[in-house]
Amino acid sequence: MKAQVKWIGEEMFLGTSESGHTIVLDANAGALAPSPLESVLISLGGCSSVDVVSILEKARQKIKGCKVEIEAKRVDSVPKLFSDIHLHFVVEGEGISAKHVERAVSLSADKYCSVALMLNKSVQITHDFEIIEI
Repeated sequence: MKAQVKWIGEEMFLGTSESGHTIVLDANAGALAPSPLESVLISLGGCSSVDVVSILEKARQKIKGCKVEIEAKRVDSVPKLFSDIHLHFVVEGEGISAKHVERAVSLSADKYCSVALMLNKSVQITHDFEIIEI
């Protein structure tokens, strides 16, 4: 897997993936686009959500929606690394089993999500969920 990041002016950078997709990053605290660290959180949420949805679908759960709200804390010293990240999954559907959601979230965090597994080495990652019946 390869990627490229190119400076496009001021504190803006254009990231291009090997598959040709692009993302703009803003090193100015995310004023005009996500900051690099915000993009890490988005990547963590995306990776985890892919797993959770896939696992729930394989368990024949009737999910209609899934989102994850992510909150992170950073250390006070430089570099301002993440110390803690919390993922709150909100799963919508019909007759969704809490046991299945708990299993899906745990499997993602502990076994499948590459981003979480990399971050776990230095960041305390926690998670919980809620189910909304629709």
